[in-house]
Amino acid sequence: LKGGETVLDLGSGAGFDCFLAARKVGPGGKVIGVDMTPEMVGKARENARKGDYGNVEFRLGEIENLPAADGSVDAVISNCVINLSPDKARVFVEAYRVLRPGGVLLLDLAGREALVRRTARSGEGWRECPGLPYRERVGWSPDGRRVWTERTWQGELFRHDIWIPTDE
Repeated sequence: LKGGETVLDLGSGAGFDCFLAARKVGPGGKVIGVDMTPEMVGKARENARKGDYGNVEFRLGEIENLPAADGSVDAVISNCVINLSPDKARVFVEAYRVLRPGGVLLLDLAGREALVRRTARSGEGWRECPGLPYRERVGWSPDGRRVWTERTWQGELFRHDIWIPTDE
């Protein structure tokens, strides 16, 4: 995360990760926490007030239907909450919807180290992952119906596709 960026936290709970992100983006940046329970949003707002985090706001919502505009954030973060969603593909559709071109997903999908995925909304590219022993390429189909990742590790290629269901 960089100074001045806008960050959205999926499943922000009491706000801990939002407050860490707020320090990274500084007073010129903004952090938006989304949680599905009014109790946690209330607790997070109270914690933000007590900690004087003026660049953090909390919104009530579900990660499968984010309360944020298209292309409005530079980074989406999540600390293992995606694992709890019954519709993980929809979560990724929403994350990519709210990301600006070149936006970043910082995710912990299995309770381990965060994996960094950089992508441009209309393309793909190789990304070296610091501290991880592989290269990764991320992209999506032009029609927006498929998100994919490819990892090259020890000379072998591993591909993972997430097909996005349509309402049709």
